[in-house]
Amino acid sequence: MATVIRLQRGGRKKRPFYSVVVTDERNRRDGDFIEKLGHFDPCSQPELITLDLERVNAWKAKGAKISDRVQSLITRASAE
Repeated sequence: MATVIRLQRGGRKKRPFYSVVVTDERNRRDGDFIEKLGHFDPCSQPELITLDLERVNAWKAKGAKISDRVQSLITRASAE
């Protein structure tokens, strides 16, 4: 099973809220997931990023791919 760490969209129309999840890459964007690693709220001021970096590194060690957007969120969260 190929796993990927990516964003899962929630919220209402024009007020997005994203969860950072580990999922099988064949699942839909908002479908089933294995584990929730954090969340991202782009509408709040300042943008709210909450990530469990230990679990992210554990999944990377297991071979999970990371989407481009989640990679940028990881670098921003680790800089804080």
